Amino acid sequence: MNRTTGTTLAWVAAAGAGIGFAVWHPTEGSVMGQLPAHSTRSLNRIPVSLPEGLPSDRTLALVTFNRDQRGQADSWIEGLNLKNDASISWVRIPVLGEPSTPSARSDAETRLLGRYTADIERARMLPMFMDKAAFARATGLKNTEQGYAVVFNRQGEVLARVEGAFDANKAQTLRETLAASR
Repeated sequence: MNRTTGTTLAWVAAAGAGIGFAVWHPTEGSVMGQLPAHSTRSLNRIPVSLPEGLPSDRTLALVTFNRDQRGQADSWIEGLNLKNDASISWVRIPVLGEPSTPSARSDAETRLLGRYTADIERARMLPMFMDKAAFARATGLKNTEQGYAVVFNRQGEVLARVEGAFDANKAQTLRETLAASR
């Protein structure tokens, strides 16, 4: 290949890359993750289509993958004073895996109903029956070994996320993201 042909190919490749970047550009959702579209129902039996059915355009979701992570979610509820602070829209999203039978799903819902007895708790509980690893990948979460506090918008884009139990510095990041829409 002579020098002119090599230079021409380099220019063509550069122009192609430029056109590609002009057409496709990363968004928050493509970089941070995306809440999978999913039909569920709250524990008080109200159907919810996610993500558009989230209570606010910026909603804090406390995501857990097993019952051992419940304490992490509870630490966020206490640390952010969520039960008393109406300025933050929030939900719990336990990702429970895909049930092998309809009775397994019913059993899981019955356990949750026994644990969360208040109507307000049930309204905020949006169990997702889907593959846990697939949920973590889609939303950009590192793994299913920790619980997460995630801010989603109604398009399902992940706007902020932190893992583990409440921490004041992590909370500040979430608060800033939640307040950005106001």
